[in-house]
Amino acid sequence: MAKRQTGWTEEKIARYYKEGRGGGELGNYKPWLTIQDVPSDGRAHRDKGWKTKRDHHLLSDKEYAYFCLLDCSEDVIDIREQYPLNREITTEIADKLNMRHPLYSVTQTPIVMTTDFLITCRRGKEIINIARTIKMENELNKTSVIRKFEIERVYWEEQGVDWGIVTEKELHKEVIDNLKWMRSSFELFDFEELPFLDLLLNELKEKKGSILNNLNRFDEQYSLERGAALTLFRHAIANKLIKIDLYKKFHLTGDLSTIEILEVGQNEKRWAT
Repeated sequence: MAKRQTGWTEEKIARYYKEGRGGGELGNYKPWLTIQDVPSDGRAHRDKGWKTKRDHHLLSDKEYAYFCLLDCSEDVIDIREQYPLNREITTEIADKLNMRHPLYSVTQTPIVMTTDFLITCRRGKEIINIARTIKMENELNKTSVIRKFEIERVYWEEQGVDWGIVTEKELHKEVIDNLKWMRSSFELFDFEELPFLDLLLNELKEKKGSILNNLNRFDEQYSLERGAALTLFRHAIANKLIKIDLYKKFHLTGDLSTIEILEVGQNEKRWAT
């Protein structure tokens, strides 16, 4: 798909606001930037959120990795990516800090700054918003990054919102890989498979041997399309019907003893809450 022109003008900014960019919540939210709006080296991602039931636009691998963590967290209610900051406020902050506000160099138009994620979550009995920006650690010493982040930090401080930077050190590789692996099966689109879910879980409790061998045997036993049991298995993990150690790379060739099949009612919360 062709990328849109990325040059910023006042007319373009006005059009984005008119389109509702940066407005709404959950499934109605529209990010300020989409993957069609920015140049990409192929590392952008668009993925349907478990919580919001809408397509999320993640502009880098690290943004996508952090999104996977947020989307599976029981405490997270809403995820708004590429969230625009009020330009009048960021301009005032830049002036107070004696900094130059970020400009689009061709037109000299002050850009609308964005925060990678505005997250609504539960903290005890409270519902709060927190803001998070994703950045590689080796870029944090760049002068341009420091200036932008200082404006962003002060902005959210004045809004009474906790703001922080997430680097690759906070993104545990095995956890992210496991979450990515299960994401596509959170929802079952082939409803003919649904009646087999409880049957598979009950049978796995009684079986021994490798996970993969038992899943293949289940397909054959019930004349299912090859891979159907695997889809059900991933769906069960994503919905917390099966518990695995997310901090260890998961292998289908592992023994059934490496997983825990939860009893009915034991999975008090599922990922999409």
